[in-house]
Amino acid sequence: MTIRLPGFIDIHIHGAVGVDVNSASADDLVRVSEFLATRGVAGWLPTLVPDSDDVYKRVVEAINEACARSLSVPRARILGVHYEGIFANTKMCGALRPEFFKTFTGRELDGLPVPERGAKMMTFAPEVEGGIELVRELTRQGWVASIGHTHADLTTLRAALAAGAKHLTHFFNAMSGIHHRELGVAGWGLTEREVSFDIIADGKHVADQMVTFACRTKGVDRVSLISDSVAPTGLGDGTYDLWGERISVVDGVTQNERGSIAGSVITMLDAARNMLRWGFSVDDVAEMTSCNPARLIGAKLFEDDVVELGESLNVSRISIGQA
Repeated sequence: MTIRLPGFIDIHIHGAVGVDVNSASADDLVRVSEFLATRGVAGWLPTLVPDSDDVYKRVVEAINEACARSLSVPRARILGVHYEGIFANTKMCGALRPEFFKTFTGRELDGLPVPERGAKMMTFAPEVEGGIELVRELTRQGWVASIGHTHADLTTLRAALAAGAKHLTHFFNAMSGIHHRELGVAGWGLTEREVSFDIIADGKHVADQMVTFACRTKGVDRVSLISDSVAPTGLGDGTYDLWGERISVVDGVTQNERGSIAGSVITMLDAARNMLRWGFSVDDVAEMTSCNPARLIGAKLFEDDVVELGESLNVSRISIGQA
C-alpha cells in the first residue's frame, strides 16, 4: 500500500545539515533547501532566534539572494521569514537568549528587515510591555501574529485575540500549562475555537499521548505540525555550537548548557510518520503537515509536490516542483 501526501510546509525551522539560520549565507540556505526537498518539504520559513539587528539584516539579505537564484537541483521553496521571540517573556525563554529581547514602544517593527516577498511571521508574548499594541501593528502590517514563550493571563490572551493574534507557537512548550484550577495558555488554546496552534510531533518535546490528545481535542483543521529543527538535524548525535553555547544531541534529544531542550532534530517527514504511527489518518496528516500551515501563512500549494510512503513508511517517491 502506498500513502500519498502533499509536499510538507514547515513554518518553524532554525536550520539543518550544520546550518543555523542566524548565521546562514545564501549558499547555506540553498543547502538547507536542497536537504529539505529530499525529506519531502516543499516550502519553509527560515526562523530566526533573537539576535542583533545586524544579524537580522544580513540573514534577510541572504534569504532574498537565495530566493533569486536559479535551480540546479530540486529544493524546498523559501516562503518568507519567521522571527521567534524578539518580544518574549524572560521567564519563558527556553533556549532563547533574553539579552536580545525587546519591549514594544511603537517603533521596533519599523527597522525590522523582511524579505522582498513571502510571509512574515512573529512569535511573541502578549504580556510584554506594549504587547497588545504590538499585535495591532503586526496585524495592520500583514504579519502572522503567533503567541509563544508566554505566561500571559486570560485577560491578556483575550485582548491579544481581539487585536488579531489567532495562533500559538510550539504548543505546550514555553507556555503555561493546564491545571485543574488554572486554564493557562495551553488550556486557553484548546478551548478557544478561533485559535489554532502548531506542535512539535517528535515525541520528545511533547509526549506522543499528549500530542494525540491535543490534536484530537482541538481538531486537526486547527493544527499545524512543525519541526522546530536546529542546525544538527541530519548530522546525528554529538556536541555542537549553537546560539552562543554548546548543545548536545543524545538519542535524538537536544539539550543546551542550561538544561533546556534546544529545538529538535526531526524533519516534517519524521513528524508525518509519527502521526501516522500514532493513529491519525492520511487525510489528517495531510491537513496538519501541508494544508493548514500553508493556509496560515498564505502560501500556495502545488499539485506536483508529492511524498509517497511505502512499506514501513519508507519513502518510495518524492517530487518537489518549483514556482
